[in-house]
Amino acid sequence: MFKPQYPRPDTYTPATIRPTPAPVEHPASTPAPAKTPTALGGLVQNSPGTALALAAGGVAGVLALASVAVSLLLAVAVTAVALSVSGVVLLFLVRTLRQEFKNH
Repeated sequence: MFKPQYPRPDTYTPATIRPTPAPVEHPASTPAPAKTPTALGGLVQNSPGTALALAAGGVAGVLALASVAVSLLLAVAVTAVALSVSGVVLLFLVRTLRQEFKNH
């Protein structure tokens, strides 16, 4: 009852893939001229709109990276100021406590 029952190994039939025949070329036909490779590898057509979109995308990417870098630098600067202020406060407190113990 609780013993698993596995299918017999001969029930599996592998899928067969049949290649399609290649089209027959006639010797009288001339081959089509090959396109010249572009800077983008032929993925998009060359047009002023494409160039403008690429330039806008590049500018947006640079602005995004610059804003992240400025945010990181600002975070480091704020942390440095906070640590220096807390260091001065701690130094003041230690000197005050030392003077209190010398007077007693």
